[in-house]
Amino acid sequence: MSSVFWLFVRALGTIVFANTYIGGLVLRVLRGDKWDETDDEFEPTVTIVVPLYNEGAAIRETLESVLASEYPHDKLRVACVDDGSSDDSYEIACAVARQDPRLSVSRNASNRGKRYSINAAVKASDSEIIVSVDSDVIVERRAVRELVRRFTSPKIAAVGGWVDVRNKHDNWLTRMQVIRYWFAYHVSRSIECGFRRVMCLSGCLTAYRRSVLVELTPILEAREILGVAIKYGEDRFLTRQIVKAGYLTVLTVDAHCRTFVPTTLTGFFSQQLRWRRSRIVDYTSACSHVWRLNPLLAIHYFSLAVLTVIYPIGVYHVLAAHRFFAAVLVHAQLLVLFGVFYRWQVRRHPAGERVGVLSYAPLAMVLPVTFALLTPLALFTLDSTSWETRFAPKR
Repeated sequence: MSSVFWLFVRALGTIVFANTYIGGLVLRVLRGDKWDETDDEFEPTVTIVVPLYNEGAAIRETLESVLASEYPHDKLRVACVDDGSSDDSYEIACAVARQDPRLSVSRNASNRGKRYSINAAVKASDSEIIVSVDSDVIVERRAVRELVRRFTSPKIAAVGGWVDVRNKHDNWLTRMQVIRYWFAYHVSRSIECGFRRVMCLSGCLTAYRRSVLVELTPILEAREILGVAIKYGEDRFLTRQIVKAGYLTVLTVDAHCRTFVPTTLTGFFSQQLRWRRSRIVDYTSACSHVWRLNPLLAIHYFSLAVLTVIYPIGVYHVLAAHRFFAAVLVHAQLLVLFGVFYRWQVRRHPAGERVGVLSYAPLAMVLPVTFALLTPLALFTLDSTSWETRFAPKR
C-alpha cells in the first residue's frame, strides 16, 4: 500500500513539474509574439480601488504611488475604502485626499471584509476598468498603463501584475519569500498564461473590466461556507468565477508592484493558513467546472488540488519512517538548484533587488511543516470570518 501511495505522489508531482516547467515553455514557443499581446490604442477610464484596514502610516505611501501613475489625469480616479480601521488609517487617507481631488475616501460602518469594500467602490464608480491595489503596496509608475495595454480583446476580463517583495533583506524568511514570489509570477503560472486562464490573480495589483465585476457581484456577495460569510481568498475566488463565466485572465510581469511579506514565522504561518484555506475551498469548488477547460490545464489543476491534500500524508509517512531529515536534505539540494536558476535570471538586477542562491533552501524545512500542520488546521477552520491581517511591518 505504501509503495502505491508513493507511486501516486510521484506521478502527480511529475505531472505538475512537467506542466509547469516544460508545458509552459512549449506554449511560450508556440505562441511566439502572441504570448504577451498589447494594444496601445486602448486608453479607458480607470478607477484604482484601495481597500484599507489598519495599515497605519503605510497607506500614505500606497496612495501616493498610485496617484503618481503614468496615466492621463482626467481618466484616472482613486477610491480608498476603509473597512472600520481601529487605528489612524482613515485620517491619514483623508489627509492625502485633501492634496489630490482624484482621490476619494469612504468608510464602512463596520468591518465587512475586503471584497465588500471593493464591491462598494465598484458600484460607486463609472470607470471602464477597475484596478485593485492592496493597502501595503507600492505601485510602479507604469504599472497601470501596462495592465491596461493587455486588454486586447473583449473576452479578456482581468489582467494581473507581478507582485514583488518590498522588505527583501530583512532576514532569512523574507529572502526566502523573494525567490518564492519570483517563481510564482515568472515560472509557475506559465501554463495558465499560455491558455490565458490564470486561475489566481492577486488583489495586490489586478485590473478588471467593471462590467464583469458588476455581472458577478451577486455571486461574490453570496460567498459563504456552511452558512457563514467568509473574508479570506477573495482574489482566488473572483479569478475563478471570471474564468468560470467564460472570460480570459492574463498576467504580465511588466506591471510591477511591491508588497511587504511577513518577517516572523508567526506572521508567515498566519498568512499560509489563510492561503491554505483559500486553496482548499477553491480546489473543491472548482471540481464542478474546471474539467471543461483545456484538458492539459484541467489535469494540471486537479493534480495541484490532490497534492494539496495528500502532501501532508506524505510528510507523516516520512516522519513515521524516520526519514524526515533525509527528505529535507534532498529537497534543500533541489531548492539550491532553483536558487541558481533564479540568480541567473536576475543577474542584471541591482544588488539590492536580488537575494543569494541559498536563500530558497530553508523552504525545504518550512514547506513540510506548513503542510503537515496547517492543512489539517485549515480544514477544520474553513468557516473562519477573520481578516487575519498580514503581519507586515508598517513603515
